[in-house]
Amino acid sequence: MLAWTALVALVPYVLAAPASSDCTGTISSLDDVADAVQCTTVNINSFTVPAGETFSLSLLQGTTVNMQGNVAFGNETWSGPLFEVTGDDITFNGNDYIFDGGGPFYWDGLGTNGGVTKPHPMMKVEISGTMTDVHVVNSPAQCFSVSNPAALTMSGTIVDNSQGNLPNSKSNGTAAGHNTDGFDVSANDLTITNSTVINQDDCLAINRGTNLVFSNNYCATGHGISIGSITSNVIVSGVVISGNTCYNTQQGFRIKTDAAATNSTVSNVTYSNNKATGVYDYGVLMTQSYPASFGTPGNGVNITDISFTGGATTIETNSSATMVAVDCGEGSCDGTWDWSGLTVSGGKTGAIDNCTVITGFTQ
Repeated sequence: MLAWTALVALVPYVLAAPASSDCTGTISSLDDVADAVQCTTVNINSFTVPAGETFSLSLLQGTTVNMQGNVAFGNETWSGPLFEVTGDDITFNGNDYIFDGGGPFYWDGLGTNGGVTKPHPMMKVEISGTMTDVHVVNSPAQCFSVSNPAALTMSGTIVDNSQGNLPNSKSNGTAAGHNTDGFDVSANDLTITNSTVINQDDCLAINRGTNLVFSNNYCATGHGISIGSITSNVIVSGVVISGNTCYNTQQGFRIKTDAAATNSTVSNVTYSNNKATGVYDYGVLMTQSYPASFGTPGNGVNITDISFTGGATTIETNSSATMVAVDCGEGSCDGTWDWSGLTVSGGKTGAIDNCTVITGFTQ
C-alpha cells in the first residue's frame, strides 16, 4: 500500500485562477474602498467620509471612476487631505456630482496662516489620464494639489468657494475664506481647461513644472492667475495661459519669486487672448521681492522669455489699482519679453525696475 503522502503526490495540482480586475467595484463608504480598487471600474455613490479620515483611492492602471452621487466630509480640525487619488491612465468622470469640504466649519479669515487647523489640500490628485466634471464646494483651505505622474487633462472642474467671500462670526469682518487656492500645481504635462474657480486666493498657482496649459478658464474674486511663489531649486518652463477670464480679482496675471530663492528658473511663458476686469491691485505683476509686491528683489531666480502674444490680452483695472509693475533683481530678467499683445487700462502707471527687455508695450 502506498503511503498517503505518495497518494497525494499522484493528485494533479490545480492552480487557483488569478483574480480578475475586469469587474466593477462600488463605494458607498470607506469600508468598500479596499475591495473596489481591485477592479478597473469604480463607481462612487453618495456618502459622508468620517471626520478626520482621508478618502484615498489607489487605482489600478487603466481604471475608470464614475461619480454617481455627492461626497461630503465630516468636520474636524486636522491636516488632511480630505481626498486623494493615485494611478496611471485613469479616466475619472465626476459627472458634476459634488465633493463638499465643509468650509464654513473651518473658515475664520486666516486660512492656513493661523486659527484652527484646516485640512489641506482638499483634493490631492496624482493621476495621469483625464479628470472631467469634478465639482468641489467649500474647501477648508487650498483645494486641488496636482502632481500627475504623466500627462493629465483636467476639464470642466468647478471650485465654488463663493460662500467664503462673506464674513462670519470668526473672521472679524473680513472674508471668511482664505488661502483657498483653486489649483496648486507641481507637475509636468498638465492641461487644465474649461473650468471655473470662485475663491479667495490664487485661481492657479504654478509652483514647478514643464509643459503646462491653462486655457479657457474662469477665475473670480480671488488673486488671479499666478506662477509661484517660486522657491529654490525649481524649474518652470513651457507654460501657456490662454483664453482665460479673470473677474474682480486682486491681480490679473502674476509671476512671484521668493526674494531669498536661489538656483531656479522661470522660462518660456506665453499669455494669449486672456481678459481681466475689475482688477483691484495689479493688472500685471512680475515681482522678485515676494512676499512683498515691491521691495528688495532677489536675483537667484532667472526669469526669461515672458510673452503676451498670439492674441490680445486685455486688462481693465480699477482706478486705484496699478496697471503693470515689474520688480526684477539685478540681471535676473532677460531673454525675449514681447508684450505687444497686452493692453491695460483704468489704473495707475507702475514702476518697471531692472527689466529693460520688454518690447511692444508702453504704459
